[in-house]
Amino acid sequence: MRPPRPLRRPPLADTAAVSHGHGTGTGLSDNKLLMWVFLGSECLLFGGLISTYLIYRSRFGDGPAPGDIFDIPFTSVSSFVLLMSSLTMVLALSALQRGDIRNNRIWLLTTALLGSLFIGGQVYEFTTFVREGLGYSTSPFSSAFFTLTGFHGVHVSLGILMLMSLLISSLRGTLTTERSETVEIVGLYWHFVDVVWIFIFTVIYLVPSPTS
Repeated sequence: MRPPRPLRRPPLADTAAVSHGHGTGTGLSDNKLLMWVFLGSECLLFGGLISTYLIYRSRFGDGPAPGDIFDIPFTSVSSFVLLMSSLTMVLALSALQRGDIRNNRIWLLTTALLGSLFIGGQVYEFTTFVREGLGYSTSPFSSAFFTLTGFHGVHVSLGILMLMSLLISSLRGTLTTERSETVEIVGLYWHFVDVVWIFIFTVIYLVPSPTS
């Protein structure tokens, strides 16, 4: 009679997934896979909004034209602030994976503050445009512009709320190294809104705009 064959141990990555109870056949956890699927659907959303803006960007009627109102230096600084927040998000995840809770909290807070500065700059820009006569319903161009940039601003604001919830969890002692995947998933979302802004900034502010 043959001796029983020893049980084959699963690979280390599979073992980690099983220990968390949410492994998938892709090698990703359920939560991370769902985030990637969500981001894929968001690509379709922003692709449609960017396409709509490109169609209507020259239809400004009697209202201000894009080239007449955009303050590219100001928006460039605001964009740089948002892009720097991707770096601090990476540092936050790296700190937690090392077990450095203090620096993880610092970088999470820094990322949220940089995102808030970007939103503050966007609010300032919107109010300036309204004072100059560019409202949401002024022209097809203004409607497309405010819809595109406004939707992105909402996504950044949601990301800030996620970051603050992580910070609160850390202060309560529930955000540990074992839960670093949660920070990684929020980081995926944050990097996504940063990358999307690169496309939006290029299309709106860097591509030559029509003037009145």
